Amino acid sequence: MTDAVDSRADADARSDSDVDEHLVTELVKVAEALGRMFPGMCEVVLHDLRDPDHAIRAIENNLSGREVGDSATELGLRRIQDPDYPDVVQNYANQFPDGRAAKSTSIGIRNQEGDFIAALCLNVDVSVLAPLSHTLSRLVATEDFRPPTQRLETLLDRNGIALRAAITEFAAERGSTPRGLPRDVKRELVRQLREAEYFASHNAGRIIADELGVSRATVYNYANSEGKS
Repeated sequence: MTDAVDSRADADARSDSDVDEHLVTELVKVAEALGRMFPGMCEVVLHDLRDPDHAIRAIENNLSGREVGDSATELGLRRIQDPDYPDVVQNYANQFPDGRAAKSTSIGIRNQEGDFIAALCLNVDVSVLAPLSHTLSRLVATEDFRPPTQRLETLLDRNGIALRAAITEFAAERGSTPRGLPRDVKRELVRQLREAEYFASHNAGRIIADELGVSRATVYNYANSEGKS
């Protein structure tokens, strides 16, 4: 009876081991695909934590100089020793052996029993991005310059699209179409457009006249009026 129980236990152990091995083998495909997705920039390493002395099962886009069969990293060893170690450690600062800065993410893979059996790690070479990041930071930097009596320039679009949008929005806020606005409200709208410098566009008068259904002469009369009804 004891021999039969032991035999079943051995068979179950072999079955569990086969399932774990199948899972790790499938993860090799994931490592290969991720590495080829980001060539030259992101190293992808699959660690088999069941064999820490020869943990690396796959390495794609090799940036660290390691090889298949090399040992586990310190993080991998901590996972083996601590079942409560976080499943995902993301975007942490790291370094390649030659000193290049890296950003890393490590994903722990558990089997059905909840034990860590593998880790999929991504190491991005951020050293190639640092000069670009510095350049972009300098490019978008602004200085706090405000002349006391002069309005700073604005990049607000004053073309026909923006002008028509402003007219439509004004009318919509009053539950109307531009042509349906009362005369005094049209006058108010034109004065606001003048104050907002929409008349800087050479065809502003024609666009406003078309939108409001009035003549260009009327538009300029509205613009030059001072609150008269």
